Amino acid sequence: MISIVKYNIGFVFCIADPAECRKTILGNKVPAPARQGAIAPVDVKIPAGPTGLDPSQTSFFQALSIPTKIQKGQIEIVSEVHLIKVGDKVGASQAALLQKLNIKPFAYGLTVQSVYDSGSVYDADVLDITDEVISAKFLTGVKNVAALSIATGIPTQASLPHLVVRGYKNCVALVVEGDYSFKQMEKIKEAIKNPQAFAAAAGAGAATPKGASPKGKKKEEPKEEEEEEEMGFSLFD
Repeated sequence: MISIVKYNIGFVFCIADPAECRKTILGNKVPAPARQGAIAPVDVKIPAGPTGLDPSQTSFFQALSIPTKIQKGQIEIVSEVHLIKVGDKVGASQAALLQKLNIKPFAYGLTVQSVYDSGSVYDADVLDITDEVISAKFLTGVKNVAALSIATGIPTQASLPHLVVRGYKNCVALVVEGDYSFKQMEKIKEAIKNPQAFAAAAGAGAATPKGASPKGKKKEEPKEEEEEEEMGFSLFD
């Protein structure tokens, strides 16, 4: 640990999860102007539109070959300009122009380099390893072990489910055309002999309309009372 305690560093003591603390630290950054001679950590672009500068300051834009026009007594940039690229050194004219436009393209803050926890020191990138990442790596390893076991013919706990399914498929392939059968094969043979019945059963298993009988029977409607005309007389006779 002593070997990394050097140069311009600081210590942050926390009792919360180190990953959450690092997010808080990295989220606090201060905007900073582009100074002459600095190396740009990000791309710097000037948007199109009015600048608020009077026409007497057109020379700053002309020095950087930025197309402008005079609109309503002020300088207006015609189109977006990619002023500085990542890794480029900021020039004097670029720094002066950004300062006049009050643009602070850079940001400065703390960077977490190492973590000390329970007597161990490790790189801060370890905090990016979440439970989901560990689970994904573990599943990938299990798949690789299963594939290697199947290819070499050496059964393992990872390859056993695949071997059982493969054996079942082989048994089905052997007896599907013959008279021999077994319990797990009965439904498959029935489906082969009468596929329409299984298709109808699958369709009947779908959600029934509201108010329909679960067995597919029509809902009986209440019988209407017999009209008095059938009794041989009418109320209006």
